Amino acid sequence: MKIRLPLVLAAVCLSSFIGLPLALAAPVVPDVPGPGQTSHGDAIRYSKANPAATPPGVNDPGCVPSEDHPNPAVLVHGTDASAYADWAGLSPVLAAAGYCAYALDYGLSPDGTSYGYNDIRDSAAELRDFVDSVLATTGAGAVDLVGYSQGAAVTRYYTNRLDGAAVVDKWIGIASPTYGGNAYGFSPAVQAVPVATSAVSHEFGPALVQLMQGSTFLADLNSGGDTVPDVEYTSIATNVDETIQPYTNALLRDPGAHNIVVQDVCPMDNVAHFTFTYDPTTIGLVLGALDPSASIRPPCGPVPLGAGILDVVMASH
Repeated sequence: MKIRLPLVLAAVCLSSFIGLPLALAAPVVPDVPGPGQTSHGDAIRYSKANPAATPPGVNDPGCVPSEDHPNPAVLVHGTDASAYADWAGLSPVLAAAGYCAYALDYGLSPDGTSYGYNDIRDSAAELRDFVDSVLATTGAGAVDLVGYSQGAAVTRYYTNRLDGAAVVDKWIGIASPTYGGNAYGFSPAVQAVPVATSAVSHEFGPALVQLMQGSTFLADLNSGGDTVPDVEYTSIATNVDETIQPYTNALLRDPGAHNIVVQDVCPMDNVAHFTFTYDPTTIGLVLGALDPSASIRPPCGPVPLGAGILDVVMASH
């Protein structure tokens, strides 16, 4: 999720707008292989210069799911981002581990300049169509979903509300806005004074404000429980998340869901929301969630508080 932080804060102060569903669009499938990246900022810059780039090892039409990993892994990016920008760090690791991985660019803005923009319900419908195509191409009977930030909400809406559970084996959320963010403390005030502005919706899209703590969208999605039967859920959070606050809003509350806080695994890793999908510990946790039987031990190394955030903000501009 790459985001224009100062503008987002201004938007949150102005609006509690919850967008209506937009016209459904077809998912965009990037198809020009790009290099692997170790930095989210570098991946964002490459994606800007190469908008058709796909993460290495992703969307390979010749990939055949193996006996060890029969489920294709479908990667779903965050707000104002792309498949390449968010997944060029995880995808080479998945490929090396023998997974067939696929990713789409969803929620294209009306001006064609941004993904992860539209109403999340419409983006989830795009994901449904994409998953159908992945299953048809690979002959697989099920997929595993990995969603980052808004992508975790898109994948969960598809799984829980669009009958995706019939073909989803594992759901993995990274920095999932399960119960929304409080927007640095502004959300309660915004909810108390429901002033909507079309300018905010135009600039940031309906999805951003749908992910605010207390939104109607999240209340509807979580009503009756935040999970559904027959899907294995794992939510990976960081206790220094600068976007989802309190960080516990990223965790699932239903019995049987598996919640992981990175600092419980690696206390010295102060990974941030904006750099989450490029964190080695997190990548190891994703591999472990995809294949619990492998008993994968994630690497652990020091990550200073705030590391990489400024670079992501600068790259996003």
